[in-house]
Amino acid sequence: MLDLELLRSFVSVVEAGGFTRASERVHRTQSTVSQQIKRLEEDVGQVLLHRDGKDVRPTEAGERLLSYARRLLSLAEEARDVLRQPDGEGAIRLGIPEDFAAYRLAKLLGAFSRSHPGLRLDVRADQSKNLSRDLERGELDLALYKREAGEKGAIAVWPEQVHWVTSKSHPINADVTSVPLIGFPLGCLYRAGAIHALESAGRPWHMAYTSSSLAGIQAAVAAGMGLSILSEMAIQTDHRVLTTKDGFAPINRTEVALMASPDASPATLRLADRLAEFCDDVQAKAA
Repeated sequence: MLDLELLRSFVSVVEAGGFTRASERVHRTQSTVSQQIKRLEEDVGQVLLHRDGKDVRPTEAGERLLSYARRLLSLAEEARDVLRQPDGEGAIRLGIPEDFAAYRLAKLLGAFSRSHPGLRLDVRADQSKNLSRDLERGELDLALYKREAGEKGAIAVWPEQVHWVTSKSHPINADVTSVPLIGFPLGCLYRAGAIHALESAGRPWHMAYTSSSLAGIQAAVAAGMGLSILSEMAIQTDHRVLTTKDGFAPINRTEVALMASPDASPATLRLADRLAEFCDDVQAKAA
C-alpha cells in the first residue's frame, strides 16, 4: 500500500520544483519532506527524484509514479467530499469521446447538473480505449465510448456514421505515392481502421499529423495536411467527404456504446437514461 501523505509530498516536490517550496505547501519542515521522499523511494524500490542542488526533477520512474499519485490523491479527495455530504447524491464519474464533448452533450450535462444540485459530476473526455479500460477498472461510473460493431454488453448501442475526409480547399490526390494520415495517437479505433483499410488495399501510408485534440485534427484536415477518419458530427464545412469513387473503401463498422459500472447508483442510471435519449435523437436526425 502506498502512503497518501508520502505521495502528497512527492507530488508537491515535483510541482514546486524543490523541497523548500514543497514543504510550505504541505506544512511540513524541509527535513520532514526529504525524509518522506526517502521513505517513498524505499517503499517502491526506485529513485524517484534527480537532486541537483536546489533544483529537483523526477526520474523516469518518478514520472511514471506521478500520474498514479495524482489520481490516487484525487480519488481520496473525492471520497472525503462524498462522505462529508451523506445526504447528497454522491458523485458520477462520466467518460465521453471528445467529439461528443464538442457537440451538444455539454448542454445536456449542464442541465442535468443544475437539476441535481446535491450531485458532483466529474466528466472526462478521452480516447475510447482509455474510457473502456477505466470503466473496467472501476475508475468511471458511466461511459459513452466507441467500439467495433457487434461487441456484446451495453445499456444501449448506436451504429456510427464515419467517413474518410480531406480538405475542401486543398484536397489530397487519390494517386499519392503514400497516403498521409491524420489521427489520434496509437490505440484510436479510427486510426486502426484507416490503417487496416489502406493496408488491405495495398496502399502505402504514413502518419502526417498526430494529435490528442479533435480540434487539432479537424484543423490539420482543413489545411490539407492529410486524410482522416471522422464521425459525421465531427465533419466541418471546410472538409470534403471521400467515397469509394475517390478510391477509399469504407472502414470497418463502428458503434457508440453506453456502459455503466455493475454497482451504478440510481443517479448514474438516471444520467444514463438522459444520454440514451440524446443518442437516440442524434441517430434519428442522421437517418
